[in-house]
Amino acid sequence: MSTNPPPQATPVPPSGEDAPDARRLRVILITVSIALMAVIASVTGLNVAQTHLAVEFGASQTTVLWIINVYTLALAALLLPLGAIGDRLGRRPMLITGLIIFGAANTVAGLAPSAAVMIGTRVAAGVGAAMIMPITLAVITSTFPEEERGKAIGVWTGIGGGGGILGMFLSALLVDVADWRWLFVLPVVLVVTALAMTLRSVPDSRERSAHSFDTIGALVSVIAVIALIFVLQQGPEHGWTAPVTLISLAVGVIAAVAFVAWELHRRDASLLDVRLFRERGLASGSVTLLVVFGVQAGISVVLFPFFQAVLGWSGLLSTVAMMPMAVIMMVTSGLAPRMAARIGARPTMTVGVALAGLGLVLMALFVSVDGGYLSILAGMLAMGIGMGLSMTPSTEAITGSLPRARQGVASALNDVTREFGTALGIAMLGALLANGYRGAIDGRLDGIPAGAAETAREGIANAVEVAPGTGGHARDLIHAAQQSFVDGWQQAMWTGAAVMAALLLYVALRGPKNPAPLQPDTEAAPETGAAENAAARTGDSVTT
Repeated sequence: MSTNPPPQATPVPPSGEDAPDARRLRVILITVSIALMAVIASVTGLNVAQTHLAVEFGASQTTVLWIINVYTLALAALLLPLGAIGDRLGRRPMLITGLIIFGAANTVAGLAPSAAVMIGTRVAAGVGAAMIMPITLAVITSTFPEEERGKAIGVWTGIGGGGGILGMFLSALLVDVADWRWLFVLPVVLVVTALAMTLRSVPDSRERSAHSFDTIGALVSVIAVIALIFVLQQGPEHGWTAPVTLISLAVGVIAAVAFVAWELHRRDASLLDVRLFRERGLASGSVTLLVVFGVQAGISVVLFPFFQAVLGWSGLLSTVAMMPMAVIMMVTSGLAPRMAARIGARPTMTVGVALAGLGLVLMALFVSVDGGYLSILAGMLAMGIGMGLSMTPSTEAITGSLPRARQGVASALNDVTREFGTALGIAMLGALLANGYRGAIDGRLDGIPAGAAETAREGIANAVEVAPGTGGHARDLIHAAQQSFVDGWQQAMWTGAAVMAALLLYVALRGPKNPAPLQPDTEAAPETGAAENAAARTGDSVTT
């Protein structure tokens, strides 16, 4: 690897008069948690207002989906570059700037007179979110002492995992009791609170690097992420073999290969040292987060139609039904560091992945139209516990694999992995559910009028909408659609369980060892090759 001599670094003191005391650390954790909650809530919040957006702006479903998805697209694309810039320019200034941009964008969005303005504000909000999200975790890993860092990461992970469902519940409540434009009040209030607390309590930390910023690597990474996320978001709508999908896939793959090649060429001066993926911690943590967040997002795609179209629940009640899984996920994320300290990171991740897989199996086995919510509750709870136990040590494995001065990049990599997993899970499990539904309902449409039958094949919501026009066949059509949805559900769950079984084997064999303390800029702290990785760093870490 690198032959450069180890740099001289100014380590961040883990204790002493310059280190934040326990009270200030609690305030810092609350601050970054509020900021993260604002970002996560905005990812899912608008999903409950799709109909309102279409009516308000006279927008097509495609335009509505762009309003929702362009935020995630901008967020995912800019995480790595902005995380690295935050390391260099200072994490506190980057967090403050991101909060201001994010708050302003959401304020304008709440007043947007047209779909075009709404899309523009969502892009701006995504830019602000890309400044906020990696810095919130980087502040934790660069500020908290080793003995407290795991607990803080557990809180951050719990909010990152369960905050989306909580945000969707609050958004659905605001839509029901007020107006869809009030959805933007929640992130603005959270941002204003976080900004005030940041100005008072969050310390600054930054990297002094001997190398210039990797501008080419940053640009290529943006192209790769945009193209690949676009494929996953738009593929289900345009078709996986449509020219725009295939072109985007080709661009994304070529850009990703070019990024890896360029980063290997840059070596010590790279945006992201891809050589570190040879280490267990970074590789297994990234793979675990990719799969776990993919499965979680896919489950959400499956659960909401089940609650609304099969059980006939409202959007608000459907989000309430998701809360037990979200709450138990957030609780176990906070408990995971204690478990990891006692039995090790790899056993904790293994138990978590096994429980998440068990949850999928339980839902596949027991889901039924007649059994309703109780037929899937046990599986949801097992999923929540498993995800909570696996996410926190995975995040620690990623952030512990990069030096303190690169924690913005480490946090951004963690976040990019989550976003890719989310997009991949929604695309894949959503497609499996749709294909399973169509395959199951074809044999249940005998006697249904041809036009209604063709509409019903498009999805369960379409079947429920067209059923009243079929006269005496309405009840049979709805029952056929509900049962077919459950059949498609089971196919998706079994596929997810198979993926989790593969992940379980991988984590059990190649999961991270107990992490070493997060090192200052001179040491990267992976399990092997520590001396070589130490020599690969050339910057100083400064905290004020």
